[in-house]
Amino acid sequence: MDTERPMGLRHALALMFRVPRRGRGFWYSFAIDLIWPLLALSARLRFRGTLPRTGPVLLASNHLSYADPVTVTAYALTRGRIPRYLARADLWQMPVVGRVLDGGGHIPVERGTVRARDAYRNAVDAARRGECVIFFPEAGFSDNADNWPSERVKNGVARVALETGAPVVPVVNWGTHDLLPSTAWFPRLFPRRTVDIVAGEPVDLSDLTAVDRETLDEATKRIMHAITELLADLRGEQPPG
Repeated sequence: MDTERPMGLRHALALMFRVPRRGRGFWYSFAIDLIWPLLALSARLRFRGTLPRTGPVLLASNHLSYADPVTVTAYALTRGRIPRYLARADLWQMPVVGRVLDGGGHIPVERGTVRARDAYRNAVDAARRGECVIFFPEAGFSDNADNWPSERVKNGVARVALETGAPVVPVVNWGTHDLLPSTAWFPRLFPRRTVDIVAGEPVDLSDLTAVDRETLDEATKRIMHAITELLADLRGEQPPG
């Protein structure tokens, strides 16, 4: 299903009816069915790379825009996986958003509290159930003006990977920052922006066995290096440093 050229509108809309539905929950399914046509209408999508069709997998993505969870969800669904996210716990307090997150089996993160560890335990449980779990290691948008991944990253995905043995697949978004800039409330609809989503090969963490700070830092460094190299190849540019 790789596309060297962006999908046509008809192709993008048709994919909505060919992705998995079982296990999404009513509200998560409702949100996907509502947002997918809007995404197809506003973006020229180009998806490349593969994901394991079954078994646990952790996706580690760069983060440029509020559109990223939408585009990575669409990408994972076209690869036959129903993604689960880690998201700020306060989003569960929003009337509609909270139902979507809760019904979709997503994982709340209570940052800065003693309950923040619950998110880690829930992510480990999800991986052990064979789920596809998505992480944005930067825990926010890139703080680099040229949109390269920032050096401010969290070790969560590395910790879950080392604890469970689940493969970590690097994923990059490019174009979402143009579709929905971080300062905007609504996407730019015309002209349609091109959005690329590319998945790379799983990051090799096979030599890392301990779950201590030094090992977690090394695993996180490898994961972010894989994301940066994948983005460099997509952009056709060399990252700084």
